[in-house]
Amino acid sequence: MESVNDLDSKQQALKPIRTKIAGGEEESGKKPYDIEEEEEEPLSPAARIFHEPNFNVYIIAIMGWKTKMDLQVVKAHFLRTLLKHPRFSSLQVKDDDKGGAMRWVRTKVDLDKHIIMPDLDQKTESADKLVEDYISDLSKTSMDLSKPLWEFHILNIKTSDAESLGVFRIHHSLGDGVSLMSLVLACTRQVSDSEALPTLPVQKSSNPNPVKSGGVWSLIKMVWYTFVDVLMFIATALFLKDTVTPLTRHRKKGVGSGSRRFAYRTVSFDDIKLVKNAMNTTVNDVVMGVSLAGLSQYLNRRYGEAKGEAVATQKKNSIPENIRLRATLLVNIRPSPGIHALADMMEKGTKAKWGNCIGSVLLPFAIALRDDPLDYVRQAKATIDRKKQSQEAGYTFLIVKLVLKLFGIKAAAFLFHRVPNHTTLCFSNIVGPIEEIGFNGHPLAFIAPSCYGQPHGLMVHFQSYTNKMTFILSVDEATIPDPHQLCDDIEESLKLMKDAVIARGIVKENLIK
Repeated sequence: MESVNDLDSKQQALKPIRTKIAGGEEESGKKPYDIEEEEEEPLSPAARIFHEPNFNVYIIAIMGWKTKMDLQVVKAHFLRTLLKHPRFSSLQVKDDDKGGAMRWVRTKVDLDKHIIMPDLDQKTESADKLVEDYISDLSKTSMDLSKPLWEFHILNIKTSDAESLGVFRIHHSLGDGVSLMSLVLACTRQVSDSEALPTLPVQKSSNPNPVKSGGVWSLIKMVWYTFVDVLMFIATALFLKDTVTPLTRHRKKGVGSGSRRFAYRTVSFDDIKLVKNAMNTTVNDVVMGVSLAGLSQYLNRRYGEAKGEAVATQKKNSIPENIRLRATLLVNIRPSPGIHALADMMEKGTKAKWGNCIGSVLLPFAIALRDDPLDYVRQAKATIDRKKQSQEAGYTFLIVKLVLKLFGIKAAAFLFHRVPNHTTLCFSNIVGPIEEIGFNGHPLAFIAPSCYGQPHGLMVHFQSYTNKMTFILSVDEATIPDPHQLCDDIEESLKLMKDAVIARGIVKENLIK
């Protein structure tokens, strides 16, 4: 078992600037950025955890555009919007005079060091592969702490699904994924109305008040389920590991996170809503069910190939029984700032809530081949309904906070790392705008956010946008060498569910809400 002290001996992936601020100059006399002393704020404990070598996480957001991107237009727009946010115009400075504590220090940003427009081979036979390799190469590098930790890469090359792409790379210490995506969307406007901000669907609370919704019995169930889930979280952090499968990442001690590959696919959101309406479930139930079905098919094939079978068919079951396979769902337990609040902050200088307040939820994935494809949605609904009756995310956050207070940042990072390291994958789903949006005259075709630097060998993320749903896989190349095959399995699983719904006459294909 890896000890907390082992983590301290590893080389830091990000090396903070060590300074003794005096008139904005470093000890060495170098001044890579002009430092403004008047605004200084310590990094939150969660932000500091994301600087630990075993949890050095970056957010990647791939944005497809319907036109070529104009470099000068992007620069001018970022000056009016993104740079107004203090996190995107601040250095993270480690101060030796205060015991090595890190703090935010405002600075003047040189956009030429943050907006990168590489010279790509326009005559390449496979633009999709070129772009995929470029983004994968980003995961092999880290950013320099001598500048604010974000980049925007403009890839002006036509792919199968866009005329050009923009790729955000943002260090996770700048904020949680939902807040950062809201900030990116706050920099856009509706295509039909250049003054109107994007509109997100209204979401119902997934954790209603148990006393109001079901009385004392619901409260008792909530307390019991929370106790069980927290106990499982602690057991997972200490010793309880998932079954070793072809999806299990095998990481050698002392080796970094390794390169990641990002594969994405866009499907019809209407197909997902068709299944949702037919089964009286939620979008979350369907996307988790589709993921469960796709993973089951993929694992069945991998197990079949391991047994030497020439062709692993869908009908022949090669999956071992009683596999324990779980997904870690990282949940922002504090309501994220809305798009309008962030837009006002950038335009009018108002304040908005910000920061990483993250808890964990463990989602069991019952891997199996099922005769009825809709059974995967039923299984997913049962799992999610059960988790809605628990306060697992809030209490796991409190556990990490308590460990941080009692034992320090290294122990908290160790705990934050251990749970994902003992589970198989990370899963998330974020709702996007319901109408088409653009970025200063650049209409958006799709958006596909993900992460790298996390312990999992696989991360599955779903992102809706207008009438589309894009799912993106972030995979460790050594663990999943064929991510596009897994994309095929997930896409085919949705098709089978849609066909099953139509064939049974549960709902007509043209009745989609």
